[in-house]
Amino acid sequence: MELRQPTLCIALGLWAALWARPAAACGGLFCSQANPVNQTAERIVFADHGDGRVTAIIEILYQGPSENFSWVLPVAGEPEIGVSSTLALDRLQSATAPQYQLQTVDSCQDIVVARAKNGVDGAVDAGAALDIAVLASGVVGPYDYKLIAPAPGLDDPAASAIAWLEDNGYDVGALASERLGPYLAEGLNLLAFRLSKDRDSGSIRPLRLTYAAEHPAIPIRPTAVAAAADMGILVWVLGDSRAVPSNYKHLVLNEALIDWFNPGSTYDAVVSAAADEAGGHGFVTEMADATRMLEGRVVTDFERGEWADLVGDAGADGLEFARRSANLFSEWDGFREALAAAVTLPSGQSLEDFLNDLQFGAADPGVTVDSERLRQLLESEVVAPVFETQDLLDQSSYFTRLYTTLSPEEMSLDPIFDTNPDLPAVSNVHVAERRIDCDGGVSLTLPQGTVVEIVEPGVWPLDIGDGDQAAARRIEQLGSSGLPEVLVDNGDVPDVIATGATDGGSSGPAVVRGAGGIDGGAGDGGPVLDGCGCNVPGGRGPAGGGRGPWLGLLLAGLVLRRRR
Repeated sequence: MELRQPTLCIALGLWAALWARPAAACGGLFCSQANPVNQTAERIVFADHGDGRVTAIIEILYQGPSENFSWVLPVAGEPEIGVSSTLALDRLQSATAPQYQLQTVDSCQDIVVARAKNGVDGAVDAGAALDIAVLASGVVGPYDYKLIAPAPGLDDPAASAIAWLEDNGYDVGALASERLGPYLAEGLNLLAFRLSKDRDSGSIRPLRLTYAAEHPAIPIRPTAVAAAADMGILVWVLGDSRAVPSNYKHLVLNEALIDWFNPGSTYDAVVSAAADEAGGHGFVTEMADATRMLEGRVVTDFERGEWADLVGDAGADGLEFARRSANLFSEWDGFREALAAAVTLPSGQSLEDFLNDLQFGAADPGVTVDSERLRQLLESEVVAPVFETQDLLDQSSYFTRLYTTLSPEEMSLDPIFDTNPDLPAVSNVHVAERRIDCDGGVSLTLPQGTVVEIVEPGVWPLDIGDGDQAAARRIEQLGSSGLPEVLVDNGDVPDVIATGATDGGSSGPAVVRGAGGIDGGAGDGGPVLDGCGCNVPGGRGPAGGGRGPWLGLLLAGLVLRRRR
């Protein structure tokens, strides 16, 4: 059967296949040799306030035992520290994910965790106490933290800091002093996190930091100690104009290497290959536009109204308040922890049993709920982190979403982001024209102008490394003003015969024809289909299971079974 417009949307639920439960960091994630903890992905929102302050919402994905989780972040001064929300980042990612869509034209016929050790229980500041000053300490969400600074005049301040961290229960593994030395030489302090006692991996949440900085930057060099190969880094920068990677190259992808029938299966590999062609240091701009496009995308007006009604109902008893809270926020970060802290359960009843009873209106009369305590915890730990993320978007006029992958050997340069008001917006919607001839031949004209002839239905014929196809259509350098400086231009390639073809005809899997001239990088979308698009991931997840937000893939149109 053939349809002219897509009527079938197949949800390929790949979240569970790509992510383990994420934690939060963007500095150095360290581990022991016996029980390694490796960072495998990272999501960051930067909001440049324009007054010398930057707010960062930071989340990492790691693999390994949570009892060995430690993180050290170089920061200027004493930052404001709080927890943020995985839910908020999930919604922001979904709203800005790249989409690859097919539009049929000129057809002949219709087409269709384990407990955290917290170092030594009750550990006190030990080690080089006279060499290291503790500037601040506290507990935020599931984390204990300390802000430390080496004393002036030390021969090796980084070595003293590492010794102090180890003496105080921070498992920094193979961290060498040369990794931290350059940051300390610049006068930065070290913010050290570890999981609080009795916290498991399911409790780990993103962090929110506000600190003094001239430009948003990712201190990626320490991450090389325990990073996975091709670690995905997804960044949103909020400001007054489009953001650019000032010391990394800018990548315009060759869309012919993306499998348009299943973009999520190849997108990361194309980004990684394009970054490698740029010397390992390059970002793709996946979307850039006014933040008004994101109004209500992280928090809806309905949710704000429901929260206002809930806290304004002074007459609700404890059980009723708990029931209404669960109906609204049971899937939000921190809800179960807030509920556990505000209820007293009868002996033998679990929190999950209580939640199930609430759902069916059969809560045990022996349960007592401190509704005021629950309200306070909901506001500070559950609702405010999500609302604050939407507020950051609303307070900025422009956002830019950028993505790359980095392997440990490439983590030699900290990415720094600036803005450029001269650059155009970038759409996240990419539309290819699919043409079906009367004899059954199928070809796709991509936004960059390339024509790909499909021989085997539903099978994308090109792989990275086939023929003369580069993964980067262009490699550019972007500055704080003006248009891009093109460093490498692979746009004017000759006609290329895909692997297996010998004469420019259709004897092999496909023919790829260069079309002379390309678009501005992300494509301006063109007409959008009346149906589902294909969202691709913003980053790479680990090989294996786990839950996470990188990819919720909707397949547009009827995709035939892939055959090899």
